[in-house]
Amino acid sequence: MFFHNFKYSLKTLIRNKILIFWTFAFPLILGTFFNMAFSDIESSEKLDVIKIAVVDNEEFLHSQVYERVLSELSNEENEDRLFDIEYVDESDAKKLLENKDISGYLLMEDGPHVVVHSNGIDETVFEYAIEKIEESIAISEILLEKELATLDVDILSSNEKMSQFYEDFYAKMATSLEKESVSLIDESSSNLSYTMIEFYTLIAMTCLYGGILGVFALNQRLADMSSKGKRVAVSPFSKASLVLSTVLASYLIQLCGVGLLFVYTIFGLGVDYGSEMFFVLLLTAVGSLAGLCLGVFLAAVFKTSEDTKTGIIIAVTMFGCFLAGMMGITMKYIIDVNAPILNMINPANMITDGFYSLYYYGAGERFYFNLTSLLIFSAIMTGISMVSLRRKKYDSI
Repeated sequence: MFFHNFKYSLKTLIRNKILIFWTFAFPLILGTFFNMAFSDIESSEKLDVIKIAVVDNEEFLHSQVYERVLSELSNEENEDRLFDIEYVDESDAKKLLENKDISGYLLMEDGPHVVVHSNGIDETVFEYAIEKIEESIAISEILLEKELATLDVDILSSNEKMSQFYEDFYAKMATSLEKESVSLIDESSSNLSYTMIEFYTLIAMTCLYGGILGVFALNQRLADMSSKGKRVAVSPFSKASLVLSTVLASYLIQLCGVGLLFVYTIFGLGVDYGSEMFFVLLLTAVGSLAGLCLGVFLAAVFKTSEDTKTGIIIAVTMFGCFLAGMMGITMKYIIDVNAPILNMINPANMITDGFYSLYYYGAGERFYFNLTSLLIFSAIMTGISMVSLRRKKYDSI
């Protein structure tokens, strides 16, 4: 009887258009909108090539280190080049800056001087790059003094050998500076993107929407909610077996819905969930269980129509996702600071926080804490549901 009911519960769920929409279609539609809305945010915030000018005076021409490093940082063959440099005289550099055609210019006059029009990201990066070169040159001069102290007398007395020594030393220093300066590019890629935060909350929402399946599954077994429930109530078969088979069928449908969302976002939208995919799927499976148990709880406790119960589960899910950062990524932080108890009992936050911990720390203590919290939440919802169902009695059917 268990497998017979499991099979027909699957058929009933699949044929319900409303359930299929909320479980399969709505997350895909919302994911598409997320991708359209947030795909350009990161590209717009990436560090673009900075337009600067260099005053091509005699002092700059004798500053071989600056010349070589800036040339490397503006090399068009380098995909990660930092600067687009124009070599002009001082008057032209001032005009370019006044017209805002450049972010700033470098003037070598008794040392490097960075001239900018205003404070901004590009200007700050430009000033930082020049400061970094200047600091490295100062360190190199100290190293040069130490190496000079170790040279043999015959080298120090030979102009040709000393010339070759200086040439080799400054070439090595310039090469080192080229590598060190370029390495500052693209460090921001290690940060969690806005798009990924939204997709994490989308997965949490999809998991909790399994509660709609839980509501429908249990209502089909309640005598006061459907004609099928009346037949179940008077049948000689085990009520626990019938309810369990229906819930398992609902859980399978829910996992298929979440699986479809993963396939669509990964291969259709190009979302990268990282290298911990097994744990991502594990957390999602447990989150789906929590959503299903939440739906069973609402169906068992609330004595109202199925549509009202569905509305409640949708409202609870969206409110939980709102607190977890779906409508604004700072909301999760605000709740953590001002009302942490809300996030501790919010299953949507448990799921998204588990994803954050996977991204930053891997499958560590924080991840397993969220996983355990979801299992405890599921157990509590199931326990309350069982107590409520045992108390249900009918005067007549």
